[in-house]
Amino acid sequence: MRRRTSIALLAVGHACVDIYQGTVAALVPLFVAERAYTYAAASGIVLAASLLSSVAQPLFGALTDRWAMPWLLPVSTVLGGVGIAASGLSGDYALTLLFVAVSGIGVAAYHPESARLARLASAGSHTAMAYFSTGGNVGFALAPLMVAAVTAAGGLNWTPLLVVPALAGAATALPVLHALVRRRPVGGGAVAPAGQDDTASFVRLSLAVVFRSIAFIGLSTFISLYAQQRMHASPAAGTAALFVLYLGGVAGSVLGGSAAARWGRVAVSRWSYAITAVAVAGVVWVPGPAFYLFVAVTSAGLYLPFSLQITLGQDYLPSRVGTASGITLGLAVSVGGLVSPVLGAVADATSLRTALAPLAVMPVLSWLMFRTLRDPGVPRPRTADAVRDPGTYLVG
Repeated sequence: MRRRTSIALLAVGHACVDIYQGTVAALVPLFVAERAYTYAAASGIVLAASLLSSVAQPLFGALTDRWAMPWLLPVSTVLGGVGIAASGLSGDYALTLLFVAVSGIGVAAYHPESARLARLASAGSHTAMAYFSTGGNVGFALAPLMVAAVTAAGGLNWTPLLVVPALAGAATALPVLHALVRRRPVGGGAVAPAGQDDTASFVRLSLAVVFRSIAFIGLSTFISLYAQQRMHASPAAGTAALFVLYLGGVAGSVLGGSAAARWGRVAVSRWSYAITAVAVAGVVWVPGPAFYLFVAVTSAGLYLPFSLQITLGQDYLPSRVGTASGITLGLAVSVGGLVSPVLGAVADATSLRTALAPLAVMPVLSWLMFRTLRDPGVPRPRTADAVRDPGTYLVG
């Protein structure tokens, strides 16, 4: 299987999985409208998806460092879809939390192994990893449109139709698994250590990812409701804002890979976070249609460093690529959900603007963390290590 084909399949699968991260935020306005949830209760649903995912992704990453588990790709994709599909069937709050949490576990199981395989497929290419990340961003962007289309007629009762992307994603993974089974060598395992770990830099990088996640998940949770308030408009205005927030990430990821090849990952990330701090402030305070422009700039700025942070983490921990992927991806897509209930409680007590205002500080903190980092370069996968890895077929 050629490199471009493998990256394309992994990117499509990534899109099918990350749809279910985007649907959580897209369903929040429906939970508020149909079930009269408070802001705090609605953000608790985001917490349910995020909490287990934050904890589970590093654990799955550690497991994939010891054993190659490509079968996780289709299994976790289906699990992520089934949880979201079932979330609208019961009005019971506890069951809704449970179903969303199940989806979060599926998402957590998918990312470390897929990132490990994408790393092999990319052979050290920033651009290839950016395309893999872009697949996930496309899934995020499609989520609000898909939720709007599915629930337009029947509301939350139609959420079982949301399982369709999961089935498509699982089917996309089958050719990858088939090629793996045919070419898997006896005794194959994870990639052997290829350098010295820089734990201190990895910790600082992880903190930058945490601050980024708080900004992104906080905005994605409430941007739809905030847009409706700001524009005094229908729910369509909120769906448009969420779509722009996710769509900007597609452009950001692609540009990030290309820019890093020219200026370096750390430098690109620093500038991205500096620009994003201004853009988030614009989202919160600038009135009128310019709101959507600032949402787009915020999205692009938050996603320019996204794939770069994944490869930086892998380079800082070359002996534990799965763990590094699990932590950076897990923190990036989920840890911000842990703060969402706090934002919801503040919004209930004051206003959404007051709750969202502190998010402008988060990119500044990420920028400060990147000021302390260096770019370690990109060690290409070694031939001897690749031969021992059951995902080797992705490199050629």
